Amino acid sequence: MLHFWDASWPLIVDKCPCDVHFVEWLEQERIAGAAIFHFGTGEHHVIAKRLAETNSDNRLYGVTASKNEYQTYIDLAVADPEVARRYNVVFCDIYLLDRKLLPVFDVVTLFHLGEFWNEKNAAYGAMTDRQLTELMLDRMPKGGKLLVYTGSYAFDKAEAVVDALEAAGRLIREPDFKTLRVYRKA
Repeated sequence: MLHFWDASWPLIVDKCPCDVHFVEWLEQERIAGAAIFHFGTGEHHVIAKRLAETNSDNRLYGVTASKNEYQTYIDLAVADPEVARRYNVVFCDIYLLDRKLLPVFDVVTLFHLGEFWNEKNAAYGAMTDRQLTELMLDRMPKGGKLLVYTGSYAFDKAEAVVDALEAAGRLIREPDFKTLRVYRKA
């Protein structure tokens, strides 16, 4: 049975500000025309709503394993076609992504890395957090940006993965932005 999440996240900025901080980072860095991969859309879909309001021409490919988050995406896309133009969400176990089905991404957020992989995923041969991160690096051009969320309850797992990839010369750490750790693909 597919490992899915039977919960969703409304926007609670003081508890999980990563998506708001990401929008602020995109604007500060003047990221425009980028293909963005986002792990964990949240029921709030704040990044997509901001993209629909701006002229940045960024596109977002979101992944969720929450039925509620996916349903709120469907409702949002039906209500506002501008959102659907720039924002696509896939309902899946992120650890089952297939590299042949993924485009190239300029920016990748793995804010929830380490939070969802467990023996349920292992039972059907899902990738590990390290394998997922390496897959995303393979789908990025040199100089692409990868961001992780330092406030995640599983940040120790995410940090171990990105530290190992930095030590292997695949990632170069850049200045943090608020609760986000930023890397550049070497």
